[in-house]
Amino acid sequence: MNRKEIKILIADDDPDYLFQMKIMLQNAGFQVIAADSQAQAEEIIASVKPDLAILDLMMEKDDSGFILSYKIKKLYPRVPVILATAVSQETGISFGFDTEEDRSWIKADLYLEKGIRQDQLLMEIEKLLKK
Repeated sequence: MNRKEIKILIADDDPDYLFQMKIMLQNAGFQVIAADSQAQAEEIIASVKPDLAILDLMMEKDDSGFILSYKIKKLYPRVPVILATAVSQETGISFGFDTEEDRSWIKADLYLEKGIRQDQLLMEIEKLLKK
């Protein structure tokens, strides 16, 4: 699949981060669908199947990213989901995919700290899209 055909959903309530991510991914050749809330992202996935989703963890609720990830996986089990968050910087709490138990309740395919370098993010996106 060529990048121009790939739709990436980004959901984040930080307008600056959302804008930066949208521009970066569009410049990399992807189609981008942006949502500034969990509610808006839920409306989008009800009618559009993204090829990949990048979700903020904390939006309207502290667990918005987990809820969205669960809903995306329920509708579209094969769509890769990345949780991108600054929660560990803000709270000191970190999430991982180290154990089977972690992976069973965190429906995302990848967890990234915000501030990830553009080249690293694009590499992770390419890896997930090839699976």
